[in-house]
Amino acid sequence: MNRNTIFILLTGFLCGTAAASTAPDSINLDEVTVTAQTYKDVIPAQTLKGKELDALRTHSVADALRFFSGVQLKDYGGVGGIKTVNIRSMGTNHMGVYYNGIELGNAQNGQVDLGKYSLENIESVSLYNGQKSEIFQSAREFGSAGSIYLTSRFPLFAEGEKARLRASLRAGSFDLFDASVTFDYRLSHNVSFSFNGEWLTSSGKYKFRYRRVTPSGDLAYDTTAVRQNGDIDAVRFEAGLHGFLNRGRWKAFVYHYNSERGVPGAIVNNVWRRGERLWDRNTFVQGMWEYNVTPRWDMKINAKYAYDYTRYVNNDDKLIHVDNIYKQKEVYLSCAAKVIVLPNWEWSAAYDFQWNGLSEYKSVHRTTHWLSTATAFSLGDCFKAQASALLTAVNEERRDRDEAPDKFKFTPGVFMSVKPFRRPNLVVRAFYKHSYRMPTFNDLYYTDMGNAYLKPETAIQYNAGLLYDISRSKGAFRFFSIGTDIYYNEVRDKIVAYPKGQQFRWTMLNLGKVHIRGIDVQTQLTFRLPAEIDLTGKFQYTYQEAIDVTNPADNYYRHQIPYIPWHSFSAICMAGWRGWTLNYSYIYTGERYNQQENIRYNYTQPWYTSDLSLLKEFQIGKVKMRATAEINNLFSQDYDVILNYPMPKRNYRFGLTIEI
Repeated sequence: MNRNTIFILLTGFLCGTAAASTAPDSINLDEVTVTAQTYKDVIPAQTLKGKELDALRTHSVADALRFFSGVQLKDYGGVGGIKTVNIRSMGTNHMGVYYNGIELGNAQNGQVDLGKYSLENIESVSLYNGQKSEIFQSAREFGSAGSIYLTSRFPLFAEGEKARLRASLRAGSFDLFDASVTFDYRLSHNVSFSFNGEWLTSSGKYKFRYRRVTPSGDLAYDTTAVRQNGDIDAVRFEAGLHGFLNRGRWKAFVYHYNSERGVPGAIVNNVWRRGERLWDRNTFVQGMWEYNVTPRWDMKINAKYAYDYTRYVNNDDKLIHVDNIYKQKEVYLSCAAKVIVLPNWEWSAAYDFQWNGLSEYKSVHRTTHWLSTATAFSLGDCFKAQASALLTAVNEERRDRDEAPDKFKFTPGVFMSVKPFRRPNLVVRAFYKHSYRMPTFNDLYYTDMGNAYLKPETAIQYNAGLLYDISRSKGAFRFFSIGTDIYYNEVRDKIVAYPKGQQFRWTMLNLGKVHIRGIDVQTQLTFRLPAEIDLTGKFQYTYQEAIDVTNPADNYYRHQIPYIPWHSFSAICMAGWRGWTLNYSYIYTGERYNQQENIRYNYTQPWYTSDLSLLKEFQIGKVKMRATAEINNLFSQDYDVILNYPMPKRNYRFGLTIEI
């Protein structure tokens, strides 16, 4: 079956689905708002927004994600250090990252560097295990083991207001300077324009202490120095048009990021590596159109074109000189339809097409088709269920090799939640899901790190959990919630990347089979005390056992896989009073091993860090202002997230935001 036949069959199936539909969601035409029957609480998301997100506003998206349970962050240090995340030890490539509903892709290495994405223009950050609890979505969204959704700010205007302007300035340790501006303009009653631009620069020079002991416990070396080659100069801008139709809505969006930065190398045997430089230019244009065809039938179309340019240079005199340029192009198109079969039963289908091309250093092209169908059923608040099925078809071509055989994979998922009592507000939830991911171009082809024999990676997820919450409108105690999930993941042919020498290129290997068992616990409390004092606490804990069970003859059989801690914990505590907000955040990552064998030589010690920030909002006439002061790594801890990449000690940031 060739690619054209696949395309025709998939498109025909979706179009037939749409034609057979008879109906959907209601739209209030007068107020130009869209409402829909949804089942978002089947598997609730972990979300940061509002005041919680404002307290972290000066950080990147990766920094915010550290406060979600089940997340592991790889951070190479400093403002410009590369930052990637994975969920429940599944690997970064199983994590879908969506910006305004469309996935951020990187077919070259599969790593979305979340350090590039500022929180300055972000309205909310949400993390879903399994998949988003909404069947009206693109087919591709059903394919991830976990998903991060980044939603940019939507322009809102007061009655009679046509424009808003917000400017921010920040400065801090390591010669940090960060300036941003946001401009919103109402073009008409139904159309608005938004723009956000940011310039970030930093020398990245920070003091650190680097201490290592031998396996016998003797001191090998103890060094205090200044981190070099961690500088960054980056410019980002994004602009959007937002519109409402009589029976729908649409959005057009453009994003551009341009940076030059040093890649701070590993410190091994008291030797500094500082010869790597990285230039990035990332641009994408995307659009969304959603329309209410009939009272029971909705349609949604997403489209995107992306162009990424990366230049990597290594001038280290102890290594081979490298000067490579990578150019990626991506074309993406999605069409989804949703039908309300009965008041408590919905059904959807979607087809996605994506083409990825990598040129210059290597020439590789990959075409991927996704076809999904999903259904959602509910019995009031007592029972909610969703089921989905996804077919993935992949074709790949490389200029200097024969065409690879087409690959097909079917991945189902089932999600349920039950509320056995009207009161208390207790919810029991569970899900089962398959996911699948192809090796990236880097995984397969690059001669100094690639492995052409890598197999596609498959995963099976099982999850069961409880959620209990109490909400009150009066008294000091206002809200309490606690949720816990027990999960088991089985990953076959797991592809693992870990740094070996150069940071930009990692060593790739298939572990064969990995079993992952874990527990996530989240809790939140809110109090309203006399004198208008608000107190909020949010806590997450994760236990994980992620072991290699490939071959009993291996020395590392049933050992914890690299960089996965058994225990991790985070907390956010906030106190608010008359425009003042005091925020304390804490992160703990337990003991880990940096190689496959869990021996003393590969042991990586636990680390923790505390951050403190103070925020004051005030108004002078019609001008709103917000001042912030931060102390990060309050107790000046010496720690590594990744071995041999020391993190900054105590550092400071100050900011001022003006809104007109």
